[in-house]
Amino acid sequence: MDDARIAPLTLPQAGDRLEQLSTPLPVIDEETLAANMTRVQAYMDSHGIAFRPHIKTHKIPALAKAQVEAGAKGINCQKITEAEVFAEAGFEDILITFNILGENKLARLATLNERISGLKVVADSIVTVTGLAAFFANRKPLTVLVECDTGGGRCGVQSPDEAAALARSIVASKNLRFGGLLTYPKPHTEAAVDHFFLATIAYLAVDGIDCPIRSSGGTPSLFSAHLVPTATEHRAGTYIYNDRAMVRAGHCGFEDCAMHILATVVSRPTPDRAILDAGSKALTSDLLGFADFGHIVEYPEARITTLSEEHGTVDLSKVEGPRPEIGERIRIIPNHTCVVSNLFDTMTFHRAGVVTRVEDVSARGLVW
Repeated sequence: MDDARIAPLTLPQAGDRLEQLSTPLPVIDEETLAANMTRVQAYMDSHGIAFRPHIKTHKIPALAKAQVEAGAKGINCQKITEAEVFAEAGFEDILITFNILGENKLARLATLNERISGLKVVADSIVTVTGLAAFFANRKPLTVLVECDTGGGRCGVQSPDEAAALARSIVASKNLRFGGLLTYPKPHTEAAVDHFFLATIAYLAVDGIDCPIRSSGGTPSLFSAHLVPTATEHRAGTYIYNDRAMVRAGHCGFEDCAMHILATVVSRPTPDRAILDAGSKALTSDLLGFADFGHIVEYPEARITTLSEEHGTVDLSKVEGPRPEIGERIRIIPNHTCVVSNLFDTMTFHRAGVVTRVEDVSARGLVW
């Protein structure tokens, strides 16, 4: 076959209609996106809480700029390579919420710290603090927060006295600066977070150690952030798009989900089964406690029961009335929107079904 005769697929362009676009494809509703940013920032402002968006959800500098313009204080990245992309885009106040270990990563971290004015990292062990202290001994000081496990069961020191002890080791380390405390809590455990912060602050006060930042986080209980009066800031990422898990958590409704995955029915092998062109490479295999892989807007009783790489299998047995036909296009609200962002090179935005812009997912695949 003559390759010159094969027309390449083109990216969506501003002015295209969604029904013209090839699937599977994630699309973002501009009005819902803007409403999500406005809603959350207004809440944070009304309670005097600094808001630090987590950019792992979208990985797009243009969206982070919109979040900061709306009133956010700096940004939250998960990995050094993500932070490098956003530093290149002009961001100065960046918090990396991950234990950083190993000479290669520390070298990149040191370069980034020289480059921007407001870099901050976290640590939850003396091993991490010792590594940071040794590498930064003769370099520009690095700000380090102590990560605390207040019930989330992931990273973090296990008690306020451990948090205070680690803070003391940071204070004692040449060219490390103690920045405060951080937690990623279990949703709706504000009292536990506040108690942990208060107890740690009391321990630190005995030694005259200031604790300027007390950072809590998470989208599911975002609108309860004011119930942690000791916290100075809140971090959240998923809120900007929202997803099926956030609907289940009570944070939003399906109408507040800005991201849809456009998919096409490519087969109807039986009356009760449809096959989509969206598999794990488009929807992610994350279940997050669900029994299926996304909410189909047009057929809410349908269930995406299994995913292979390129196929999604849909159980239609509970759908009353018309069922999707071959060639029909549907919209899926994913279980977990953050992972979808990392599956595509670009993100297509639209207003009322007309493409407004296409943004590169600049930090896609940057996971260390």
